[in-house]
Amino acid sequence: MEKMENYKVIGRAGEGAHGYVFEGLDLRTNRTVALKKISINPELSIPKNTIREICALRALKNKNIVKLFEVTSTGSAVVLVMEFLPCSLQEILKKIDLNLSQIKSYSKMLLKGVRFLHFNHIMHRDIKPANLLISPRRILKIADFGLARIYDGQTRQYSHQVATRWYRAPELLYSSKSYTPSIDMWSVGCIIAEMVNKTPLFPGETDIEQLAIVLSTLGTPTEENWPDLKELPDFNKISFTSGPGKPWRVILPLADTITLDLIKKIIIYDGSKRLTAQQALNHSFVIEEPKPARLQDMPDPKNYKEETPHYDPKEFDEIIAEINKI
Repeated sequence: MEKMENYKVIGRAGEGAHGYVFEGLDLRTNRTVALKKISINPELSIPKNTIREICALRALKNKNIVKLFEVTSTGSAVVLVMEFLPCSLQEILKKIDLNLSQIKSYSKMLLKGVRFLHFNHIMHRDIKPANLLISPRRILKIADFGLARIYDGQTRQYSHQVATRWYRAPELLYSSKSYTPSIDMWSVGCIIAEMVNKTPLFPGETDIEQLAIVLSTLGTPTEENWPDLKELPDFNKISFTSGPGKPWRVILPLADTITLDLIKKIIIYDGSKRLTAQQALNHSFVIEEPKPARLQDMPDPKNYKEETPHYDPKEFDEIIAEINKI
């Protein structure tokens, strides 16, 4: 454990589901870092999601996964000291339209990160644009491992309340508790489609609406294209009007033939038949022209960082003072 006296808070970077994120300075190296403060009830133990995130980040060393430098804690907070990444893919997608080479480059970096996770038997379970951070060198890195779990191929029961709704695989929407890392690939497919279409593919406002949008887009699932369908916990609890779905050319009108082929091999009902990250990296999408863009031709993240919301200066100073006392 390192002491917080080695760090100086210089600004607020954001606020996650479990705590504040600050931009900080490592006074020993003059390196800019991200300080993720997670408040803890002193009467309770450290939350499981925090322990999972720390364990995952300590174990996973890869170019396309955010780096964890140090961990420090007190009775009231845990602070994760990580590399500072200026913005997320979500912020970039809000402001610019990516060209195909840039889409391929981000997709390739994402797939490499997911391949590394799955090779090491880790399911991320919350891959979405907001959790894909861009480094100053314009490298995409997977972040936020609070929902990550080990997958060893054994029959286990997992929570289905994972993954942000728009990127949640259909087996999760049907409350499956025996899924595989293919749920991450569904999320990847949705993100690639979003980069191409310039809008989220399945933007449901509720879980029921989410499932309805997926089914109306891809068509009513059958035992032929989803053999495990009737075994899903909520299969008989939710009923929708049957339909054939939409042609992929209508779903993704801006996609070229090769990109379309990749996406429709990932976004399918049967998780066992979705492309793996390695298979996707071997797809023509990554290999053929136009090639993935070079890093120098990718968006500069410092130009797309959203301003953090305005806070009362007194409140802001009190939070910083609290952190600096740790």
